[in-house]
Amino acid sequence: MLAVFCVRACSGLAGFRTATRVRSVHSLPGITVAQIDEEVAKLLQLKAQIGGDDGKHQFVLKTAKGTRDYNPKQMAIRERVFNTIISCFKRHGAETIDTPVFELKETLTGKYGEDSKLIYDLKDQGGELLSLRYDLTVPFARYLAMNKITNIKRYHIAKVYRRDNPAMTRGRYREFYQCDFDIAGQYDGMIPDAECLKIVHEILSELDLGDFRIKVNDRRILDGMFAVCGVPDDKFRSICSTVDKLDKMPWEDVKKEMVNEKGLSEEVADRIGEYVSLQGGMDLAERLLQDHRMSQSKQACAGLSDIKLLFSYLQLFQVTDKVVFDLSLARGLDYYTGIIYEAVLTQAGAVPAPAEAQKGAPAEESVSVGSVAGGGRYDGLVGMFDPKGRKVPCVGVSIGIERIFSIMEHKAEVSAEKVRTTEVQVMVASAQKNLLEEKLRLITELWDAGIKAEVMYKKNPKLLSQLQHCEESGIPLVAILGEQELKDGVVKLRVVATREEVDISRADLIAEIRKRTSEA
Repeated sequence: MLAVFCVRACSGLAGFRTATRVRSVHSLPGITVAQIDEEVAKLLQLKAQIGGDDGKHQFVLKTAKGTRDYNPKQMAIRERVFNTIISCFKRHGAETIDTPVFELKETLTGKYGEDSKLIYDLKDQGGELLSLRYDLTVPFARYLAMNKITNIKRYHIAKVYRRDNPAMTRGRYREFYQCDFDIAGQYDGMIPDAECLKIVHEILSELDLGDFRIKVNDRRILDGMFAVCGVPDDKFRSICSTVDKLDKMPWEDVKKEMVNEKGLSEEVADRIGEYVSLQGGMDLAERLLQDHRMSQSKQACAGLSDIKLLFSYLQLFQVTDKVVFDLSLARGLDYYTGIIYEAVLTQAGAVPAPAEAQKGAPAEESVSVGSVAGGGRYDGLVGMFDPKGRKVPCVGVSIGIERIFSIMEHKAEVSAEKVRTTEVQVMVASAQKNLLEEKLRLITELWDAGIKAEVMYKKNPKLLSQLQHCEESGIPLVAILGEQELKDGVVKLRVVATREEVDISRADLIAEIRKRTSEA
């Protein structure tokens, strides 16, 4: 009886529902009005979830997991970061390319080791098995092989996709930008590699993110270390992936994974532990070349010699204060063949969770964003795509733009910095009514001269409203027209910050705006 009443209550008119509720209370002993209201509320909520009587689907308005929207203020900060990075890439002589957002699945398969499970596969379309690109490096190698390019210095900024568990508070998404710089070609050892590290140093210094360190190692040193410690050849890549977790897990947990999951003996794991705890510079490379175990491996010795050479170039580039030789650095991707590096913030850029990440999740005050750049040498990747297996030596670096952006956005919020979201230089305003046509004539002159200008979309806006818009938007100048100004052939130019006003002849206005905005 109660259920029948509730259904009728949900579908009937409000008056009928109220009257029925009163009658039902008298006919149902022990049932209170509060209980009926509670049941009605539950059914109304269910009705709202499954849609109304008109059969329209009720959409949930949200972004897909691991993605986010960016408002104009956030985009202005992001554009500033992009400009800094692109300027650095161009300063070092790079040209840019672009590749499709998806590749043939076979292009990406087998290039990322254990991370291959994170590749997004697409449904079969037109007889091709496709996947969204996981990074920009493998498509770059495919591009070189396909176009038979053996020498290029390029940068590429584009979105990549990873079917990962997103950690929005750490700047980790499923869809995100990568900013890559790569040098392909046969050159003398460690010169391009040192330039990549110099670029990382320049970008992180210019963005002023706080103190940072660039950790370097070499895959040949890792492989030689595994060999002399007793790791079977077929477990090298697997153990390398485990060592790569040392920046997130303590050594004891890493050792447990090596022993319990990867099948290493405790003795072998302990030997590895002795090495991966070491950090230093050129002196550490020299010491390891004399180490009784490491000196037995030719590839480890080759890697250590290159680390010494690398540090000699880094000294000339004046960046050794931020670079450390760290044997725990592994980087899990399978395609690395030589030098590898990773930049981390040492004064953790503590970033609160964005509002969209906080909804429905436990509150987290702040977290560290960790690594902000990484890369290395991958001399064999292009050859994997070339029909004749011809190799093109490559080295490159990828800047973690999303993590950097999280820090920059947080810094702007903390400092209450006013971020301009447009580049408008001047507002064309009027002091009296019926001057819309004159304002449109003037703004056309400004636009045609390349001046960034704006006008209110009202026939007769109040002057105060126009001036307030300039203050709120950060527009530095206002060109004010009035009947007297039109008679005198002048425009009243107002500086928003100081409220200073000066009459400028119409013929000199463009030059005066350019002068004042270039000084600002």
